[in-house]
Amino acid sequence: MRKQIDQILSKFDDLTEQLTDEAVLSDRKRYQAVAKERAELEKQVQIATELKDVYRTLDEDRSVIEANEDPEIVELAQGEISELEAACDRLESDLKLLLVPKDPSDHRNTIIEIRAGTGGEEANLFVADLMRMYTRFAESRGWKIEILSSHATGIGGLKEIIFLLQGNDAYGTLKYEKGVHRVQRVPVTESSGRIHTSAVSVAVLPEAEEVDVDINPKDLRIDVFRSSGPGGQSVNTTDSAVRITHIPTGLVVTCQDEKSQHKNKDKALKVLRARLLEKAEKEHEEKVSHERKTQIGSGDRSAKIRTYNFPQQRVTDHRIGLTQHRLAEILDGDLNDIVAALQHADLMEKIQK
Repeated sequence: MRKQIDQILSKFDDLTEQLTDEAVLSDRKRYQAVAKERAELEKQVQIATELKDVYRTLDEDRSVIEANEDPEIVELAQGEISELEAACDRLESDLKLLLVPKDPSDHRNTIIEIRAGTGGEEANLFVADLMRMYTRFAESRGWKIEILSSHATGIGGLKEIIFLLQGNDAYGTLKYEKGVHRVQRVPVTESSGRIHTSAVSVAVLPEAEEVDVDINPKDLRIDVFRSSGPGGQSVNTTDSAVRITHIPTGLVVTCQDEKSQHKNKDKALKVLRARLLEKAEKEHEEKVSHERKTQIGSGDRSAKIRTYNFPQQRVTDHRIGLTQHRLAEILDGDLNDIVAALQHADLMEKIQK
């Protein structure tokens, strides 16, 4: 840990010096990058400095004990050592948490795709419930919400919806939501009062910029057609809906929400870039390590991650064994406790590796 402390402090001093360099000052992008990196180190530097002082005092007290035969002085030094060792353990633990490498995509905006699974119309209605939950959560964070694609059903449900959340650490905050969300409740269409179990899948993708994913126009097949609403009826008199197929991977994205073909194409390309980035990152992870990431970190979208039980007003996250009896508040967007618990569990697993 002492070596890491010296590295942190040395790097911070180097970045501080760079901010006074004429070459950096004259390059706005470089200056902002250096300033950002330095700011991200400040908390580490604060703890590292405290820890360095504790180490120094511990060394001094231990030297006093070795060189002194006076029992009173030795007793005083030993008492101080006990307090310093407790502080040392706490500071080392805090610093280890800060030194865990961050996912480079955490700072990105995020694209969320919610799709109905088993359960028919009840699953469609739960897609709409989850969309509202994430929308309310995003609003509480001050994030911007943009619908990219949706497929509505007849009684207020959604077969599928894809939307973009723009805000600080949007992907890093919600990446643990990917997976299968299960709902247990009495459907509005159920006359006998039986509880049904339905499922919805959630995919969470980091938004990709054009520079992140190189798409060759020759690799795209773009089809246009008329938009359709619930029941399949045409809602447009022009061919404004767009379907983009990425030929090398077979990925297909459809967008028909806008009346403008150009806007639908732009939105479809956003989703396609995000899916291609996710695919590339997964392939890279598999090459780097033979072991899959933990379920908390990777959020396998085929795994059942959470159950929403309406009769008991209970929400259970199966990955970390967290149960809360406040379903109404959670569906109203209060995800803070769940998000914090998942982030902490993921952090602990990374530290133990």
